[in-house]
Amino acid sequence: MKNFNGQKYVVIGAARQGLALSQYLASHGAKVILTDSRPESELTAEMQALQGQNVEWAAGGHPLSLLEGADFVCPSGGVPLTIPLIEEALNRQIPLTNDSQIFLENCPATVIGITGSAGKTTTTALVGLMAQAYMEMKGAVNKAWVGGNIGNPLIAHLDEMLEDDLAVIELSSFQLEIMTKSPQIAVVLNITPNHLDRHGSMEAYTAAKSRILAYQKAGDVAVLNRDDSGSWLLAQDVRSDLISFGFHGPEGMKNGTYVIKEQIHLQIGRERIKMLPLDWIQLKGRHNQANVLAACAIAAAASIALPAIQMGVENFAGVPHRLEFVRTFKGADWYNDSIATAPERALAAIDAFDQPIVLLLGGRDKNLPWDKLTEVIRKRVSRVIVFGEAADLIAEAIGPKHRGQNLQSVVKCTTLEEAVKTAANQVVEGDVVLLSPGGTSFDAFKDFEERGEMFRKWVNEL
Repeated sequence: MKNFNGQKYVVIGAARQGLALSQYLASHGAKVILTDSRPESELTAEMQALQGQNVEWAAGGHPLSLLEGADFVCPSGGVPLTIPLIEEALNRQIPLTNDSQIFLENCPATVIGITGSAGKTTTTALVGLMAQAYMEMKGAVNKAWVGGNIGNPLIAHLDEMLEDDLAVIELSSFQLEIMTKSPQIAVVLNITPNHLDRHGSMEAYTAAKSRILAYQKAGDVAVLNRDDSGSWLLAQDVRSDLISFGFHGPEGMKNGTYVIKEQIHLQIGRERIKMLPLDWIQLKGRHNQANVLAACAIAAAASIALPAIQMGVENFAGVPHRLEFVRTFKGADWYNDSIATAPERALAAIDAFDQPIVLLLGGRDKNLPWDKLTEVIRKRVSRVIVFGEAADLIAEAIGPKHRGQNLQSVVKCTTLEEAVKTAANQVVEGDVVLLSPGGTSFDAFKDFEERGEMFRKWVNEL
């Protein structure tokens, strides 16, 4: 384990990542300054969480004087690398690091790192369930740890981890763009347009994602998606073993999971193993079948026994805010897919249903293309209700009603609550009402989780 004694770390951002990292560093002898743009009056809970720790606070801004004598600067995931404090740190050649990098550098266990534009949390949670089932089957003292961008920074549990444990960590492009360490099992589920407001271009976004593979070595394993060009193009850069996943079989004798006759199979060299039938999957949609194919490939890479893989799939009912069934009202099924903060994700949600759809779209745009989604909406969706900051932009992208298209109406609302009430007035028996916004929640909510919770609340109050 690295010696942190006496080293000065400037941690930027007092949310979950920043708090967990500050606590870890301070408890290992580092000098920690935690800086946040919010004033002290808004940081009461955060300061209380670190009470008794040797952490100095700098609230209300990020003065450049914080860099005096600094050994490392640690931006949390939500902090853009273009803020003056980080630009000045780079000018002074002060290295950047973060909670995930420090975790990987010091973790004694095998680490499975999972990234992608969509499906990260679902796949991470499912692999965690498989890994925990495997540990319990072995009857060992060892444990599976699940966290990262999923909401639980694993650095908070680092001191409890053992060599034979398994750590399953979700990694975002924001975390990866400064990292110089790869997990032993590195997974890229897919790469589709997302976060272009932060990264500026698809090239920069792809480069950030690909860093999860860049520091692997012989004996490590990369897991890539044969059905996604963004992920599969990275195969040429893999420097470790490769296992892939996709609906059709891998080429030749290459390793991977695939579907044949409604069953998931695994090919390892010349061996073909029947893993489980597709109808064991509780989650809706082809994109969730792809997530299960990925999880099976990841579990195989981690040498998790087949019965534990099967148990994980059978028991997995999904993660909140991801095609989450809320209730049946007026004969229509209402679903919360608040996680869909990009048009591509809303597209996958639409594809999960055969019934007529009343679609709630909106929030804040991320400078992403809407054309592919709106083309499908005109063919597959009965009614659209747009809300929030991007309402006009989305309505304009959908365009006027044309003869021969399925779409009957587009209604504009100011807020999500108003959109819910409008949907309640429009639905007929047999419809699906789907919140799959395609935009971020930041025009009206703290995050997609708060948006989903409020949607759930308003739907249950109807």
